[in-house]
Amino acid sequence: MDSLQSLMECLADGETADLVGRLRTLVSWLRPRDPDDLDDTLARMEALTVALRENDELRGAILGNMEAALAASRHLPIYTEIGLFSRRGFLREFGQRFYELINPRPRDPGNLRDILYLVFDRPNDPRWVAAVPDEVWLALLDALEEFTQEEGPVFRRAREQVLYALEMLSLWVAGEELEPELLRLDPSMAERNSPFVAQEREMSAYIRDYVAWLEDPSREFHDDRHARVLLEQCAEQIERFQKRAVTRGSSIGLTHLITRLEQTLERITILLDLLDPFDQDRRRRTGIRLFKTLVTGNIRQTSLKALWQDNIRLVSRSVTELSSRTGEHYITKNRREYLQMLGAAAGAGFIIAFMALVKIWLMKLGLSPGWETLWVSLNYGLGFVLIHILHFTVATKQPAMTAARLAAVIEAGERGNANQEKVADILIQVGRSQFVAVLGNVSVALPVAFLVGWVVLGLSGTPLLSADEVDYHLLDLQPLVGLALLHAAIAGVWLFLAGLIAGFFDNRCAYLQLGDRMKGNPHLARVMSRPARDRLAEYLDHNYGALAGNFLFGVLLGTTGLIGLWLSLPLDIRHVAFSSANLGYVASVHDLGGPLFLLYFVFVLLIGAVNLWVSFTLAMYVALKARGVRLGDIRKLARIYARQVRRHPLGVLLPPPEQPDTGQNAQPGSTQP
Repeated sequence: MDSLQSLMECLADGETADLVGRLRTLVSWLRPRDPDDLDDTLARMEALTVALRENDELRGAILGNMEAALAASRHLPIYTEIGLFSRRGFLREFGQRFYELINPRPRDPGNLRDILYLVFDRPNDPRWVAAVPDEVWLALLDALEEFTQEEGPVFRRAREQVLYALEMLSLWVAGEELEPELLRLDPSMAERNSPFVAQEREMSAYIRDYVAWLEDPSREFHDDRHARVLLEQCAEQIERFQKRAVTRGSSIGLTHLITRLEQTLERITILLDLLDPFDQDRRRRTGIRLFKTLVTGNIRQTSLKALWQDNIRLVSRSVTELSSRTGEHYITKNRREYLQMLGAAAGAGFIIAFMALVKIWLMKLGLSPGWETLWVSLNYGLGFVLIHILHFTVATKQPAMTAARLAAVIEAGERGNANQEKVADILIQVGRSQFVAVLGNVSVALPVAFLVGWVVLGLSGTPLLSADEVDYHLLDLQPLVGLALLHAAIAGVWLFLAGLIAGFFDNRCAYLQLGDRMKGNPHLARVMSRPARDRLAEYLDHNYGALAGNFLFGVLLGTTGLIGLWLSLPLDIRHVAFSSANLGYVASVHDLGGPLFLLYFVFVLLIGAVNLWVSFTLAMYVALKARGVRLGDIRKLARIYARQVRRHPLGVLLPPPEQPDTGQNAQPGSTQP
């Protein structure tokens, strides 16, 4: 169908006499072959708009009995279902959608939701519908005057259904107040008049007065200002829920519930905009934006992939919320924090040198693969736990936390796009923090390992490593021949997973109120005094996730080689701190010479770069997906970052100088690099 004449011929066909048939024909004529190339579609829409204004025959062919059918159709489901999370759980919703795929229900031509499904039935329809400018859709709608006349049957039916949907959505919001998960976060809601209930009362009065005003326009109009104030209070209450969920624990169900509340409040606001009788321009533009949202939501409403993506995002968000709060402590903003990070990383480097030594001794025992994996995993896991208990820092454990923090900053930006200046500032702070942490680990692990190897050689007369073991460790450091970069990337994946594990256990600790449980545990009371139980409970409250994440990170590192053996694949791990320690032990028994030593030291730094890059990228991706936000224009961000680096080149590696406190708007930690 390439011309208006062909469109009219198709509309004249008896098979398109009903509403669905006419709309399907019209949309098929407008639909582009490539959703990213809208030139033909825009040209057709413009030609159709002009023709509708000038050609009564075409107008009659398109309209047919559409006006009467739309005036009799049910609109409620498109406002109360499409684009809003289901009130069924994940498993029930998955089962329902799966059954729909293999045995679809019959579609009701009198239900506007089903009409939308039948007309916009291609997966790419949301893309081109959203890409068409609002002005083009509005011009086409204006050409169909029958649909825009305020006294016409289509407009009256739509307004009636919007009022009904507004009432239903308001009741649902009020009913959510009794959800046990919300009462757990804020028990006082059961004892006072919450904004959820107050908005329902106000909305009911608004709808009642609106209907009365329509019947008698001489009555004073009851505007929606008070209702919008109460909706803002509901949004503030939801924000309090989210903040309390960080400290009191979250779950998939709670995250699903809070997200559904946010979606419902947003939909109520949109419907209020549609009902505004005095701002026609806002009403029209809101209607077009809602139409685009409904087309997208209707496709996702039946998609198993979309359901999976939504729930993965909910799981990710419930896990990464605590990571974003913790991540702020891994970002150095001033000289004091910078030096503290350097000291903590140096302490970790000292312990890692001995962890590497223990692994060397374990490898010399000739154990079976299973027993060797067990002891190596315990060495890694317990060593990382010890590092955490002593308040030291392993450099590569930071990215998962700092990425979540950066995503939280981006989320705070307008419409999901962050202030690029602020993001560039935090990226510099993150990079500086990673640098000083790696510096602390490597600058201590390598010389301590060298010193230990030299002492062992001096006391026993036997080198710590044989010639074959020296060759083995040097090969392990080579980026390509020794697969060091691949193995460093695997370690980066485990670092990322360790961050998620820590977030999961922190969340479970808060959700289950583990500290309070342990304080009152009758079994612990038999063997521990009350002060001891309180101290243990307090410590686990703040460190449960970190302890679990560190230990399981060690297990992941230790079992990689065994997994590779089972799969007959060259799988292993390389970590910058352990690689630097191994280089130190090699240098203590084998004279590498200055140039060769520097070359292998560069290899160690490359391993560290891959560790950091992989773990940070994965953590950043998950954190952004969990919040449904984006970085914005990457090229613009890169230019701003480069400009800040040129302005303060040393700020990339060194902390900014302390600013004198003038007493005016001084904020700690707010210095620019």
